[in-house]
Amino acid sequence: MSTKLDEARGVVAERIAHALQEEILSGALLPGTRLGEVAIAERFDVSRGPVRTALGQLAESGTVSIVPNSGARVRELGRDDARALYEVRAALESEAARLAAEHAEAGAGDALGRLLGLHADEISAHPQGAYLQVPGDRDFHMVIARMAGNPIILRYLTRELYPQLSLLRVKHRNVTGRGQAALREHHRIAEAISAGDGEVAALLMRRHILASWNALEAQLIDTPEETT
Repeated sequence: MSTKLDEARGVVAERIAHALQEEILSGALLPGTRLGEVAIAERFDVSRGPVRTALGQLAESGTVSIVPNSGARVRELGRDDARALYEVRAALESEAARLAAEHAEAGAGDALGRLLGLHADEISAHPQGAYLQVPGDRDFHMVIARMAGNPIILRYLTRELYPQLSLLRVKHRNVTGRGQAALREHHRIAEAISAGDGEVAALLMRRHILASWNALEAQLIDTPEETT
């Protein structure tokens, strides 16, 4: 009986965590927003137990900060946190690009080309804007992570790294002027993957992420988290 009850509570907690995560990543809940257990429990018409579990799950993914005697808030990423994330991103995504090139099947280059063609149309409509991609099958980096065929890399990127990077994008939407350059870098990475050249694909991906970090770093401001 208790096992079934625990499973039911787990399902409820997962549902709450998913709903809150969607709101955090979309920007509906901004960094620093307080996540009160009582208010969330009333909203979802549940007890505080599943809410506490859900917030714990979000804390593990890095999108929520829980401070003793203060409660939970949408995480605010400081400059040092952002730099650390990009360092990990460069390591994981460069390896993903190398593996994607080694595992590339016939037609992979055409598929990536079609995807980047869609991105080109979107960027041409806003040539001075940021390179904002729709999550999922239209996200160039997500597609390459899946092509790599390494479930551990994919899990770390999708469950931990990308959600935390989304917090940065939500807070720093004014990173402009990167679209055209980033698209050219994506094309070069796609060409290396299509050619099966893993070493070049990895090198180009690392350079691309470094350029992305340099553009973002110029927009970052100090946060309270950095000064504690």
